[in-house]
Amino acid sequence: MPNRFFVTGTDTGVGKTVVSALLCAALDAVYWKPIQTGSREDMDRETVTRLAELPERRTVPEAYCFVPPVSPHLAARRAGVRIELRKIRLPKIDPGRALIVEGAGGALVPINERQVTTDLMAHLKLPVILVSRTTLGTINHTLLSIAALRDARLRVHGVIFSGKPDAENRKAIAHYGKVRILGTLPPLDPLNGKALLKAFRAHFNRGDFLP
Repeated sequence: MPNRFFVTGTDTGVGKTVVSALLCAALDAVYWKPIQTGSREDMDRETVTRLAELPERRTVPEAYCFVPPVSPHLAARRAGVRIELRKIRLPKIDPGRALIVEGAGGALVPINERQVTTDLMAHLKLPVILVSRTTLGTINHTLLSIAALRDARLRVHGVIFSGKPDAENRKAIAHYGKVRILGTLPPLDPLNGKALLKAFRAHFNRGDFLP
C-alpha cells in the first residue's frame, strides 16, 4: 500500500496547504481536497499545483466546492445543499501512487448538521497527519486536536510543525501527546517546488512516511 494520508490542522491558516504541497512534492503524490470553501479567494488545489509544481493529472477535483470562506456546513447551507459522506469516495488513482488528502480547517470543523471532519476522516480510513504552529499556544491547541482525533478512534500518524522551529514546544507535544513528530517546515523564501524538496531533505525522514 503506498503512502496515503489525511492532512488536518489545529486551526485554519496553520499551514496545511503548504505542508500538503511539501508531501506531494516529496512523496510524488496525488493531491485531493474533498471539501473546498472560499473558492473565489483561493483554491487550494491550484495553490498546491503551483507550489509543488504538479502536473494536472496529479490533482483530483473537489467533491464539494463552495464560494463563501466559511465553515463547510454553513457554506453548504447557503448553497442549498447538504454535504453527504457517501458521495465522497477516495479517488481511483494508480494503486502504486501516494495520495495526500487535505481537510478543510481543523479536526472538529462541522460538515453538516450532525457530522464533523473527524467523521470524514473515519469514512476515508486514512492515517492522519496533524499540522501545528510552532508559536505560543501550540501545545494546548495540538494536544486538544490529538485528543479529538484519538477520541474518534483515528490513527494519528504524527505531527508536522509549520513555522520557525521551537525545540521546547516540539519536546512538550511529543511527550504529553505521546505522538511522533515528523518534522518542521520552516518559513521558505522563495516558496516553490525546489525549496520544498530541499526542506524535506533537511528536516524530514522519508521513512517516517511509510504506511
